Amino acid sequence: MKKLFAAIMVLLTSFSLAPAQVTAEITMSQEHFLLGEAVPAAVRVTNRSGQKIKLGEDADWLTFTVEKRGGNVIAKLSDPPVQGEFTLESGQTGIRRVELTPHFSLDRNGLYRITANVRMKAWDSTITTAPKEFDIINGAKIWSQEFGMPLPTGVTNRAPEVRSYSLEQANYLRTQIRLYLRITDVDTSRVIKVLHVGRMVSISKPDTQIDRANNLHVLYQHTAHGYLYVVITPDGEIAIRQTHEINNGRPQLQGDESGKFRVVGGLRLPSDNDLPALKLIETDAAPQTP
Repeated sequence: MKKLFAAIMVLLTSFSLAPAQVTAEITMSQEHFLLGEAVPAAVRVTNRSGQKIKLGEDADWLTFTVEKRGGNVIAKLSDPPVQGEFTLESGQTGIRRVELTPHFSLDRNGLYRITANVRMKAWDSTITTAPKEFDIINGAKIWSQEFGMPLPTGVTNRAPEVRSYSLEQANYLRTQIRLYLRITDVDTSRVIKVLHVGRMVSISKPDTQIDRANNLHVLYQHTAHGYLYVVITPDGEIAIRQTHEINNGRPQLQGDESGKFRVVGGLRLPSDNDLPALKLIETDAAPQTP
């Protein structure tokens, strides 16, 4: 009987200690976000319990609470999709990524704090992460232009939808300026997309053009000698991204009679960040000696 009691106590002790050896934390790629920008977060769960654990079976195994400065809880519009079963062996770390913007009312600037709860159903235990803070800030508009969306195929009896492109500067760390594009519905002021274009230098004034398909072409200085060229669709997708540099002149946008634009002057620099991605030509041929 004493042996049985001791075995039960060891078993209970192992289960009471196991949750303490499973930890969770929230990580974010940045601490500052422009109003309307996507706010991604990741929850890292690390298992050091010595046992295998299974997570993600239920839709509510991972929940979030978002508060604003002062402790006011932010309204949750919907539950972020987190379901998807996975198993962590002892010593492993699992990551579940979510985007907060569509699911919480992050519609005002200010300091926010997010906390995650990881429910471990098998152990009837919940792990609460340490709060993670992030800032939502306003940008300074430096350019805007309205444009019309093409009508759907076969539709001819209504006015086209009117949208607006707006370029905004955001000064994050007083030494780092970022350029953003905001696309809105002019009639309802609905935010369609807020897109981080890239960093920029303070003296840069973007050169902007809209082509016949209403794609936005932007060329601007993002380093001391480098320029970034991007083409963005009316839905906020980056179709082209290129890096150019000053070389016997500055890169410039030039249009032709057909309404197409391209970069002239300067020198194109291939980059891993290019869109579409550059295709490198590989060869096994040995170099020729003159």
